[in-house]
Amino acid sequence: MAEDRFEGGVGGDGVAGRRAAGAERGEAAAPAVWPDAHPVLARRDFLKLLGGGILILFTVPGGPFALAEAQRRRSYPTDPNAYLHIAADGSVTVYTGKIEMGQGVVTSLAQMAAEELGVALEVVRMVMGDTDLCPWDMGTFGSMSTPYFGPALRAAAAEARAVLMSLAAERLQAREDELVLENGIVFLRADRSKWVAFGQLAAGEKIARRVAGEARLTPPGEFHVMGKPVWRRDAVEKVTGRAIYAGDVRAPGMLYARVLRPPAHGATLKRVDVSAAERMPGVRIVEENDLLAVLHEDPEQAAKALESVRAEYEVPKPAVDHTSIFAHLVSVAPPAEELDPRGDLAAGAGKSRIVIEQRYLNGYVAHAPIETHTALARSQDGKMTVWPSTQTPFPTQERIARALDLDPGDVRVITPFVGGGFGGKSAGLQAEEAARLAAITGRPVQVAWTRAEEFFYDTFRPAAVVDVRSGVDQAGKIAFWDYAVYFAGSRGTDQYYDVPNNRIRVHGEWMGDPAGAHPFAVGPWRAPGANTNTFAKESQIDTMASRAAIDPLEFRLHNLSAARMLRVLRAAAERFGWKSAVAPSGRGYGIACGIDAGTYVATMAEVEVERETGRVRVKRVVCAQDMGIVVNPEGATIQMEGCVMMGLGYALAEEVRFEGGNILDRNFDTYALPRFSWLPEIETFQIRNDELAPQGGGEPAITGMGAVVANAIFDATGARLLQLPMTPERVLAAMKG
Repeated sequence: MAEDRFEGGVGGDGVAGRRAAGAERGEAAAPAVWPDAHPVLARRDFLKLLGGGILILFTVPGGPFALAEAQRRRSYPTDPNAYLHIAADGSVTVYTGKIEMGQGVVTSLAQMAAEELGVALEVVRMVMGDTDLCPWDMGTFGSMSTPYFGPALRAAAAEARAVLMSLAAERLQAREDELVLENGIVFLRADRSKWVAFGQLAAGEKIARRVAGEARLTPPGEFHVMGKPVWRRDAVEKVTGRAIYAGDVRAPGMLYARVLRPPAHGATLKRVDVSAAERMPGVRIVEENDLLAVLHEDPEQAAKALESVRAEYEVPKPAVDHTSIFAHLVSVAPPAEELDPRGDLAAGAGKSRIVIEQRYLNGYVAHAPIETHTALARSQDGKMTVWPSTQTPFPTQERIARALDLDPGDVRVITPFVGGGFGGKSAGLQAEEAARLAAITGRPVQVAWTRAEEFFYDTFRPAAVVDVRSGVDQAGKIAFWDYAVYFAGSRGTDQYYDVPNNRIRVHGEWMGDPAGAHPFAVGPWRAPGANTNTFAKESQIDTMASRAAIDPLEFRLHNLSAARMLRVLRAAAERFGWKSAVAPSGRGYGIACGIDAGTYVATMAEVEVERETGRVRVKRVVCAQDMGIVVNPEGATIQMEGCVMMGLGYALAEEVRFEGGNILDRNFDTYALPRFSWLPEIETFQIRNDELAPQGGGEPAITGMGAVVANAIFDATGARLLQLPMTPERVLAAMKG
């Protein structure tokens, strides 16, 4: 049980996998795992716990800062941090700074390691997001785990296999070309009675070996584990409710904290009265700089104590709201960064028989994960240990260290399963609050945000404006494209159509706010920026096709030469059963294409619009994507389906309403998420492309959902929707207009 307790505490896959396996064998479930079920172990002690074995260590010249810079450039160096431990019993432990929040890398990364090591998937255990045990990592976002960390892991596993095969040759007194490897057992090809297991080779004294050079990666034609559909390794534990999340973690003597919050962003606390809370038995009050919290051993008592606090704030007068924000954004936008300039826009306009100019709007959108931001912090023996729901364990470690004036090595972040992130758990104020309170009180403290706090402190996907002016010539070709985007950034602006006269101007990125344009914090939201840009681009393309009296599929094919995009578009059209017709045809068919995270995607949809109410029902969605080598087809399918369903939210309903810094939507009674009743018939498939390394799969399929639904609504009704979300009120107004 020692191993299980430890792995459960760090949120790795080991205990999850073993519990699932035990359940399938009819064994009793393992007990819940809490921090004090085991000591907080150092890496050396953990390796002792795992047993003797070979540790394959990769280092990065320049240390973690070099890796940080490399990851900021969206590229790992050729010699990245990657750790593998092959134990005496043949089990393999993979350490990664990536975390599991439902995207499935706990399975796909294990497949990569198993493939290159030449072992069965069942023997691979994952330790994820533990800053004491795992190599430094910038965080889990941007569909980067598979295309960027995956190659580093595969290289590490391939090098480990090379080391083990060399040791096997020595043990069997044979040349390596006389050996064959099967599921972690090395046989003498001529005499299979002579063999040695990886576990035997790893027995005894550990060998720390720095690996240089490049080992042979397994080509797709020889895959045994990668490329095969595998059910998620965390599925049983999650559907049975045994998975451990940050809110499930407990420690003896812990306190629950509730923090005083302002009524609006930008509000200033003028006076506060905590006397009523002070009189409540067992309540402890902490006031330090900007932090005022009430704590109790019972979370309900802590909540009652907070309700008794009387606070008076000065709230600034609202300068903008959810209707005036768009004009405000354009007025304060920074100078443009110009991308992909080519040709002469004026010349292109002169050749155009049709010129179309439109403005597209997109409001703020919340992440709204079911699990709110939560963290438990404990200070013990001079070290702060925090169990947070976070996508960024190492940056969180650094933020906590700064907040407490500690060395980062004195802060340990252990990431359990994360109950949905979508980019919103890249930030982690709750972890800093819990750590500060634990340091002040000397007791373990849990901070779990309420739903209202989650909405208030969310880093929303930014509102944005896109202006597009484009033209079509006599031959039905795009003559020019003049594109300006405000505050959605460059992601998703790729010009994959054949446009001789092109200009893309980007006024402000989706991350950060140097211009002070937003009344609250903004940040990544599943394919940040790409949803807005794809909505504008593909809506404009559809409008051009309609005005030119050309079928929308034919118009795209006529203006495309990019082979990958042509392939996915034609495949989607064939599977959908597209028949040529100029929009609006009354059928309710839509198309959208896009590129995100190196993946090419084409989506088609069929919708039905109630003309009396403006209500849109999406009946069917077909989505094809080329994501290079597909590590786990089952996982990729699940991700694509999730993208389609989540995309219906930002397309049809999700929008944060606000007045200045006051967030008006603070729960699901007013903020609408997609419902099961919205579920259309969804058909997704991957275009095989084994010539290309694995690309991102967690976000591309969501990027086209706004555009494909907008284009289908236009085809059904003739009404062009220029603002997301396309609520019934906006659809009705567009039809009347």
